[in-house]
Amino acid sequence: MAKRIQPLVAFKALKHLVADPEATDKVFEIIDAMAGDATEKCHQRFLATASGQRLAAADGSLLATLLQRDWLQSLPEGSLGRAYLHFLDSEQLSADGLVEASDSAGQYSHASPGFRHFNLRLRDQHDLWHITTGYGRDVAGEASLLAFTYAQTRNRGLGLISLVGGLKLYRRFGLSIFKSLWQGYQLGKAAAWLPQQEWETLLALPLVQVRDLLQVGRPDVYFGLSAKASKTFSQVNSLENSGH
Repeated sequence: MAKRIQPLVAFKALKHLVADPEATDKVFEIIDAMAGDATEKCHQRFLATASGQRLAAADGSLLATLLQRDWLQSLPEGSLGRAYLHFLDSEQLSADGLVEASDSAGQYSHASPGFRHFNLRLRDQHDLWHITTGYGRDVAGEASLLAFTYAQTRNRGLGLISLVGGLKLYRRFGLSIFKSLWQGYQLGKAAAWLPQQEWETLLALPLVQVRDLLQVGRPDVYFGLSAKASKTFSQVNSLENSGH
């Protein structure tokens, strides 16, 4: 039986989130309330892939890998892993930064081990998606990445938060913010399916190669809104192409 959508629960959490954008636990509440059968469909799609089967059988934790700072530091300059470490440090984040918010929302506390493993893995990929797609952690970048993620997962909660974010940002960016959200959605549809990826292996590869492998396009509309993000994206490509 498909999980029922809970719009009133989502609306209440969304109202809180609009008032306090830092209330990350409300994001997880909205995602859960509006998921319906989307998360289960993602889980089944994951298990239908060869990589998903390997990851499920290994039952390892992506978070445990992302917490290995010494190993990440040992990776080549220009790799996804080094870019991830730089992202954490520059944004003053930690790899387990979403754990408390997720736990506070009570996500998957009663789920089966396999379903919980998949969803925790999906949660812990979020910052890797930031780096791979080029979307920053500014408000426009987060909203656009949510549109990308909605295209990948079909979770209505993500689409709802992205849309409300666009409405809130309209006064600042005008129609350009909705163009960025739309491009994020289109890029998400065109890219390889990121939830099934074996990020533990991809971390050691050059970031530009990861972007090519995953068919992640350039979010040029967003870059027009964020010169800093565009410069960072270009610097990574230039560094790798120069052989450094």
